[in-house]
Amino acid sequence: MINVQALTKYYDDFCAVDQISLKISKGEILGLLGPNGAGKTTTLRMLTGFLKPTSGNIHVKNFSIEENSLEIKKLMGYLPESAPLYHEMLVFDYLTYIANIRELNADQRNKRINDLADLCGIREVMHKPIGELSKGYNQRVGLAHAMMNDPEILVLDEPTSGLDPNQRVEIREIIRRISKKKTIILSTHILSEAEATCNRIAIINKGKIIADDKTEALKKSEGGEYFIHAALKNTSLQKVKKELESINEIVKIEKENDGNKVLHVKMTCRTDRDLREDIYRKVKETDWVLLELYQEAKTLENIFRELTKENE
Repeated sequence: MINVQALTKYYDDFCAVDQISLKISKGEILGLLGPNGAGKTTTLRMLTGFLKPTSGNIHVKNFSIEENSLEIKKLMGYLPESAPLYHEMLVFDYLTYIANIRELNADQRNKRINDLADLCGIREVMHKPIGELSKGYNQRVGLAHAMMNDPEILVLDEPTSGLDPNQRVEIREIIRRISKKKTIILSTHILSEAEATCNRIAIINKGKIIADDKTEALKKSEGGEYFIHAALKNTSLQKVKKELESINEIVKIEKENDGNKVLHVKMTCRTDRDLREDIYRKVKETDWVLLELYQEAKTLENIFRELTKENE
């Protein structure tokens, strides 16, 4: 549905986005992750036609951003990080104003505003001034704005930024409901949000895509590190290191704590294999007492830190 080809953006001599290429299929929820200044917002602004690329192209369906920018904008709804709302207007009046800009007739306008009031959970604030709303309700009104024309593609820049945990969950649930009928691209620096919401992740750092895969496939990707934790009695950190460092794939063993005569250690493993069986066999040869042995699940945060650290 969307084909991004060698997209590049310079600000004078600074390269904010460097040769990005992506293909986004209909119905995907793509999370664009990256540290601050990585190029996420610049990429989204080019995707939505608000910024002109220095080079490269974007095709949406059969339209090119160079030649058919207006047609592409009609297919998209865009919510920037700070929703551009008129704070002195009532929510209902504001959405009516947006519906008129989108050239909805009276019947379409009333039905669409009514539907969005339910979908975005803003019915109870429809007759309140926007300036009196919480940040969470502001984001919901901004989302209703972005969806007024019932776009096929929804682009969200940091949609949960600045929200409390309850508000983030509410926005996440709205995005999930919307995703049943739309293609969604969202940027975020909250990795748990991306992990819970997106079915595909692209990680950008210093203007380049450094990882791009389905969320679960990315978490199972080869070549990364993972951790195994153990709780042991009748031993010391020195003895554990001497015994277990013979397992070549264990690259680091460190003490977490040793309260109540129990030693808790964390082992950094660099392999695709699960090393718990090897560790158990080694412990079995000693007089130690093994109380716990578990593998820390590989998270998006682990992967993000590994990849962005390597590209610093």
